Amino acid sequence: MGKRIVFTGGSGKAGVHAVQHLLGKGYQILNLDLKPLNLPGVTTLITDLTDNGQCFNALTTHFGLNHYEDGAPPKAPDAVVHFAAIPRVGLEPDNKTFAANVLSTYNVLEAAMKLGVRKVIIASSETTYGVCFAEGDKDYHSFPLDEDYDSDPMDSYGLSKVVNEKTARAFAMRYGADVYALRIGNVISPEDYTAFPGYIANPPSRKRNAWSYIDARDLGEIVHLCLQKDGLGYQVFNAVNDTITADMPTTEFLAKYAPKSPVTRAMGVDEAPISNRKIREVLGFKEAHPWRNYVTL
Repeated sequence: MGKRIVFTGGSGKAGVHAVQHLLGKGYQILNLDLKPLNLPGVTTLITDLTDNGQCFNALTTHFGLNHYEDGAPPKAPDAVVHFAAIPRVGLEPDNKTFAANVLSTYNVLEAAMKLGVRKVIIASSETTYGVCFAEGDKDYHSFPLDEDYDSDPMDSYGLSKVVNEKTARAFAMRYGADVYALRIGNVISPEDYTAFPGYIANPPSRKRNAWSYIDARDLGEIVHLCLQKDGLGYQVFNAVNDTITADMPTTEFLAKYAPKSPVTRAMGVDEAPISNRKIREVLGFKEAHPWRNYVTL
C-alpha cells in the first residue's frame, strides 16, 4: 500500500486535482474539508481546522469505514498536505481570512509534529510577492521572482501566507522535520485555458499574477515530488509552470510591460517571471501541461 496522506482542503479547486494525481500515484488519502469531495476512494472528514481538538482528532482517524476491519485503532499518517484555507480576499471579512488561515496552519503543524509526523507540505501563495492583491498598481521589486524575494503583501490573505511560512519554519526547526511551503501561482484547471487568448491580448490583465500560472495537474506532481524528497528541512518552493503567459520573449515583454522592475539575471526566452528553477533543480520537476498545448492564438 502507498503512503497514508492526510490532505486538507482537497475539495477545493487546487486540492481536487492534486488529490486525483496522488491517488494515481498509489497514495492512500483522507481529505479534511468543510465540504465533501466526490471522488471514489477518498473519504472526506468534515473538519474545522481552526479547532485544535478537531485537528488532533482528524489526524488520528481511520481513512475509511473499511479500516475498522484492521483490528487496531488508527494511527497518525505518514505525511500531511495542508491546502485548506479561505482561498483569497473578498470572500470573508479580512480579519476572518487572516485568523482562519493562520490558526488552521498552526493547528495542523502542531498536531502533525506532536503526533510524530515529520513531513508536512503547506500551501503558500504567489500573493506573498505583494502585487496580486495590492492597492492600486504596484510594481515588483525585480525579476525573476525567486524564493529569496522580499515578500511584502499589504492584504490579509498574502499576509496570512507569510505568517504561515514563518510558522512552518519554526516547527521544522523545533522538531527536525521536513516542512515545505509551496508558493502556488495562479491555479489553472483544464477548463480555464479558454480564457488565455484574452489574457495574451491584454497583457496588463496578468500583471497581478506576474504573467505566471500553475496547471492544477502539474501542481499535483509537485506535491508528489515533495512527498518523495526527504531531508531538506524547511524549504520554500515556487510552484509554477515553466513559461510566461505572453506571445513575446520574456526579457522583451518585461521591458515593455514592467519597465520599472529591473531584471537581475539572464532569463530564458520564455521563462516565467515567477521562477520555478528551484523545483526543477531540487525536486526534478518537469511540467506536463504547458499552456501552449491547450491554447490556439
